[in-house]
Amino acid sequence: MKVADPALWSDPARSQPLMRERKRLESALADDADLARRTEDIDAYFDLAREGENVEAELGTAINELTVLAEKMDLKTMLSGDTDALNAIVSVHPGAGGTESQDWAEMLMRMYLRWAERQGFKTEINELQDGEEAGIKSATFTITGEYAFGLLSGETGVHRLVRISPFDQAKRRHTSFASVYVSPEIDDSIVVDIKPDELRIDTYRSGGKGGQHVNTTDSAVRITHIPTGIVAACQNERSQHKNKDKAMKMLRSRIYEFELEKKRAVTKKLEDSKLEINFGSQIRSYVLQPYRMAKDLRTRVEVGDVDRVIDGDLEPFIRGYLKARREGALQSPLAEDDDV
Repeated sequence: MKVADPALWSDPARSQPLMRERKRLESALADDADLARRTEDIDAYFDLAREGENVEAELGTAINELTVLAEKMDLKTMLSGDTDALNAIVSVHPGAGGTESQDWAEMLMRMYLRWAERQGFKTEINELQDGEEAGIKSATFTITGEYAFGLLSGETGVHRLVRISPFDQAKRRHTSFASVYVSPEIDDSIVVDIKPDELRIDTYRSGGKGGQHVNTTDSAVRITHIPTGIVAACQNERSQHKNKDKAMKMLRSRIYEFELEKKRAVTKKLEDSKLEINFGSQIRSYVLQPYRMAKDLRTRVEVGDVDRVIDGDLEPFIRGYLKARREGALQSPLAEDDDV
């Protein structure tokens, strides 16, 4: 066995992918064993029912639990891409609209962080710029967990909010936009060739809300990949060296995803399922006024309890997107005619 090799653990480039694959296989085997056990339990309840035992409640519970497990296993079959099992790096940026859009961007960031918490995933804020009055100007954070990127891959795009503005004294209805970009956190086993002379590295003082932990040195780092214009920044560490290392890791991940996108464009395999991120091609609307609904414009999945969605319950949209992608049924977003 490869894991029995003592030299493996001194080589992260070899050990990390191997352990990730081992964990995936162990999880698949555990699911199979759980499926067999639950099926046997249901068979036993049917036998008891035929003998006249009152097991209706227990049988209903067992069937519901089996359904949840089957849906979980079905979801994993939709996550077979090379990077689906990796961690996710999520960036959120407000659109035009000042405080309104900045507040919406912060709501989206909180939505994804709460979703991650529901999944038992770990999160780390890599870069955060607060808005002047409220909300955020930008945020980048890493979600660490099995299949985090695969589950969130359909969240890339523009998200639209319609509500009565809390910042408008006249209580008028406002429409706000914010963009979300999700990339896989690639490890050292995936080679990304970045030449030093193609990088521009800037240092700056971290922005924050103040307090005893405010950063008072120019330790924040922003790295720009000049040929592509891709930017990665990190400010959460006090050490400039650590911030640079994390920013480089994010940059490598984004360049990797950028190159994958170029290949997809050439082969046109995902021509209809990948959207250009601009404020004319929103992928989802969240309407709080004049009615309440969250609707994905590519899958037509609708959820009436929009508060639950904004609080992190994204399962209907994630499952809907992955299922539509598998079946080749993703639709191009249409002009908004159902929202005001």
